[in-house]
Amino acid sequence: MSDLEEFHHELIADIQGDADVLGLVTVEAFFEKVGELLTEAGELDGASRAYFGDAIAGHQARIDGYGGDPRDGDGILSLVLCDFSITDEVRLIYKNDLQTLLNRLYRFLKASLDRDFRERIQDHRDAFGVADLIATTWKDIEKIKLIIVSNADSRTQADAANVKDLDGRPVTLSVWDLKRLKQYMEQGQARANLIIDFDRDFDGSVPLLAASGGDSALESYLAVIPGKQLAAIYDKWGPRLLEANVRSFLQARGKVNQGIRNTIRDEPHMFFSYNNGLSATADAIEVEQTDQGLQLVRADNLQIVNGGQTTASLHAARKSSAAQLEQVHVQMKLTIVPREQSELVVPRISEYANSQNKVNAADFFANHPFHIRIEELSRKVLARGEDGYRDTKWFYERARGQYADERGRRTIAERKKFDAEFPRSQFLTKTDLAKFENTWACLPHIVSLGAQKNFAEFAKHIGKRWGTEGAAFDELWFRRMIAKTIIFRTTEKLVSGAEWYEGGYRANIVTYAIAKLVHDAEEREMVVDLDAVWRYQDVSPDLKAALLVAAAEAQDVITHPPEGVRNFSEWAKKQACWKGLEDRELSYPEEVDRVLISPDLANERAREARAEKAVETSVEAELEVHRLGAAFWAEARNWARERGLLSPRENGVLETCAAIPSKMPSDKQCAIAMGALKKLQDEGFSTGVSADAT
Repeated sequence: MSDLEEFHHELIADIQGDADVLGLVTVEAFFEKVGELLTEAGELDGASRAYFGDAIAGHQARIDGYGGDPRDGDGILSLVLCDFSITDEVRLIYKNDLQTLLNRLYRFLKASLDRDFRERIQDHRDAFGVADLIATTWKDIEKIKLIIVSNADSRTQADAANVKDLDGRPVTLSVWDLKRLKQYMEQGQARANLIIDFDRDFDGSVPLLAASGGDSALESYLAVIPGKQLAAIYDKWGPRLLEANVRSFLQARGKVNQGIRNTIRDEPHMFFSYNNGLSATADAIEVEQTDQGLQLVRADNLQIVNGGQTTASLHAARKSSAAQLEQVHVQMKLTIVPREQSELVVPRISEYANSQNKVNAADFFANHPFHIRIEELSRKVLARGEDGYRDTKWFYERARGQYADERGRRTIAERKKFDAEFPRSQFLTKTDLAKFENTWACLPHIVSLGAQKNFAEFAKHIGKRWGTEGAAFDELWFRRMIAKTIIFRTTEKLVSGAEWYEGGYRANIVTYAIAKLVHDAEEREMVVDLDAVWRYQDVSPDLKAALLVAAAEAQDVITHPPEGVRNFSEWAKKQACWKGLEDRELSYPEEVDRVLISPDLANERAREARAEKAVETSVEAELEVHRLGAAFWAEARNWARERGLLSPRENGVLETCAAIPSKMPSDKQCAIAMGALKKLQDEGFSTGVSADAT
């Protein structure tokens, strides 16, 4: 069985499992899963289910969902169609099949502008909501992105191909087939190959100047690219050029920079002098030597990591200042970063290139210390297993594909052990964590904005906290965060199985329900007992009953918006929606008191847990200092003195450790010694002295 066939079977099994647990039909479960993936990958701002499948004027039309209000997304309207089928063999999808699916989605788009069609589908609540959104925001829509997601293997290069424009608005197609889903889920590769052929597609190659020496770690070049050419590239590929850009990732959507716009309009000949230019990366490039010098012919997966505002401004000028754009040229620093290094290197280039204009939580990527700490905790903190005997762990995936990679590089026997230690159900990502934490912070309207925008808000908050109280993110914080995860996932199942659940908006209902319970507990000067949820790795019947009360009320608030509001998904994104639920008086079962504790008790438990951990850490440090032995510490002391790396206090402690057993360091001195050793190791210290040599 090939890797793709194995992934095909695993994906279908996951979808069927989700559908059974959550009470969904399989295509709904598929939409929920891929919606999260597309949002995390930056293809969508958020994914809202809105199904329609029927004939329009004798021809089939179809939509499964959309990417939110285009007014909140730079004027981009994103519509999604899902092609999911349960088959033993991997299905193949060819150009004609893809065209058929595209036509159905396009047909719904076009029909949405017809008042008669909208009136006919008013009984299709979700479909009417998105059709009405398209019609009412049409004047604000600048570009339409049609997305087809399929569990078939596409045999055509349709991705990013231009399709027929509609009413003067460009329409593009993005295809996520089985191979592309596999690449993203297992390797974090969100982009299908983005091949830019400057010579063939964009009016000519670009002059290059090599800027790196022969011994450089990465190839670097300087280029000057015509503004008209850059604008044309952005017109075709759009935000996909900016996926590695910090501001793009954090959804920092500012208006087109007025200074850039004015320079294009009034002094285009001075643009090169005034503008800082672009920083870009590519997986690989094709160059050729000509009489005019080195020329850039092609770039694979070009990413603009700094200069998104410049690029967007040039694109906007195609309409408003087309003549002036002919005179604009932009400098570009281009670094070639092989794909295997991009996870670490590209975010750093982006962060440093953007440092002159501070970006909130600019380095809040996979390599941020917060994520590294949570990952470390997830690999060592033991949780109670289902059988009550075998301990398990929760796998935190700080970089997309870690779980699949960790599992995939093991033998079959080792995989069984890995699966027992890290069950697939005990897996969460960065965007999951942000969703759970912001729900608990009573921000369900922010969570409802979608994974990326919610993550941006979470990043701002945690980025600030990390700088002032990073030590607070310890084992206790991790255990309580996992308890929130368990409560969230349990509530999803409760809502799906509830008699009152009308279908749709489950994601909104869940985050609103939990936030409401947290809020009402705080009104009573109480908090939910997260430690009990962690201890049992389950939600008690009393807590489930309280969550169901809040969830039923959340559905009522979300599906009964004020007069004139027709789209429930968009209503759930408004603070007014949360205020409506927040102010309601609910009648919880009396047993709710059993699952609430006082903040004082929660804080006392925290103090006790941290005191126990401090003692444990102190003992571990003392044991390690003695295990390493006097000869080791003497060498460390000498190495540090030669380089002047430690403080007088640290040098004194190492002196004591080097005299073991004639001098015995205290537990506090042992902690200082281990801290000093970490400093030295970070500077390159290593020793050949045996740890037992004394």
